Amino acid sequence: MGGMTSKAKIAVSLPPELVERAHEAVAQGRAASVSAYVADAIAQKSKLDDLASLLDEMLAVTGGSLTAEESAEADRVLGR
Repeated sequence: MGGMTSKAKIAVSLPPELVERAHEAVAQGRAASVSAYVADAIAQKSKLDDLASLLDEMLAVTGGSLTAEESAEADRVLGR
């Protein structure tokens, strides 16, 4: 994420319980500000999205997810 030192101001609407959790994080010292808390949450979600895309690409290259039979065989071999 280039340009993380510059900032853009946006307005978002959030459910009250999420706003409260952000305020609690700030009050408990787990975030410097509500903005920092939200920015961190977006950064974490972005990383998860990137990982999901990578997994999709890897599955496409390797032929996709395991079939039910392959999964059962893997479980058997692993002693599950």
